[in-house]
Amino acid sequence: MLGKPAYWDDACGALAGNDAVMAALIARYPGMALEGRGDVLLTLARSIVGQQISVKAADSIWQRLVALTGPLQGEVLLGADLVALRACGLSQRKVEYLLDLARHQVAGRLDSARLAAMDDEAVIAELTDIRGIGRWTAEMFLIFHLMRPDVLPLDDIGLLKAIALHYHDGERLSRREIVALGERWAPFRSVATWYLWRSLDPVPVSY
Repeated sequence: MLGKPAYWDDACGALAGNDAVMAALIARYPGMALEGRGDVLLTLARSIVGQQISVKAADSIWQRLVALTGPLQGEVLLGADLVALRACGLSQRKVEYLLDLARHQVAGRLDSARLAAMDDEAVIAELTDIRGIGRWTAEMFLIFHLMRPDVLPLDDIGLLKAIALHYHDGERLSRREIVALGERWAPFRSVATWYLWRSLDPVPVSY
């Protein structure tokens, strides 16, 4: 587990100064911050497990998966029993996605330093070549592994719900309106997103 990003405190000051909602959320969760993970496979695997299910459900499945495999490694995943993987609560499709991810790791295609040298959109293009990794999963990687400060995951259900709750009396904003709202949080949209997630679930999300 990595520590909080070096930009975190500056980001909180900037967000609180520009946005009263952000100021209130930041004050509500003192001493908490994004914590990244230093393992590429771990981050992407957790994101795949978490696709389209609740944080609580994803965590339960993840705990069963780690109990089965031990410390997650590509070779271990590829050698795991398929029935046992499904018994962890994974769909057949997610099992296939995890195995394709494991093959990429074994082949040396998930090099952290190489990905870190790319800009955000280049990383997204690289990762979405892997089965089961769409833009949302790649954005989670940008936030939780590369700890990029200015990611706004427009397809994240929790983010959309929190924006509706705090900025529009519970009504969903259009994609264009959310992009416009996000401009006031730049260049720290990842931090704003994290606090909006917190407002829905006080347990910090981690991929």
